[in-house]
Amino acid sequence: MPIEEALRLADERDLDLLLLSEDASPPVCRLVNFGQFKYEQQKKDKQAKKGNKSHVVKELKMSPKISDNDYTVRLNAAKKFLDKGFKVKLTIFFKGREMSHPELGTNLINRFLGEIGEWGVPESGISQAARTFIVSIAPGKAKTK
Repeated sequence: MPIEEALRLADERDLDLLLLSEDASPPVCRLVNFGQFKYEQQKKDKQAKKGNKSHVVKELKMSPKISDNDYTVRLNAAKKFLDKGFKVKLTIFFKGREMSHPELGTNLINRFLGEIGEWGVPESGISQAARTFIVSIAPGKAKTK
């Protein structure tokens, strides 16, 4: 129908004329109560955000002198978290004189990232804060079976 007729119809019914698709030929519009429409959109957006797990961060802590068994436990936990869609924050903390060998922490992180490569990718490089090395890992490549 012509735009003028649609506007007149909207005025008669106390509704608003909402343009849905400008690119279509002819353009697609709808008669709606704009306040109610906006409220329902906010409700849908909020519900969609609820299902999003990317904002949840699981932290795994390690020491540069971690035993092989403990390392494996942390690696499996990280795989499980990444499979579920969570981000993982890997923290390597140094005690006492361990800080004089930061390459141990860097090697541990690189080993961890190499083994977790199928499940996630690092978001940024290794950041250092006082006596800790930190790296964030986001869910990435899908696990191949």
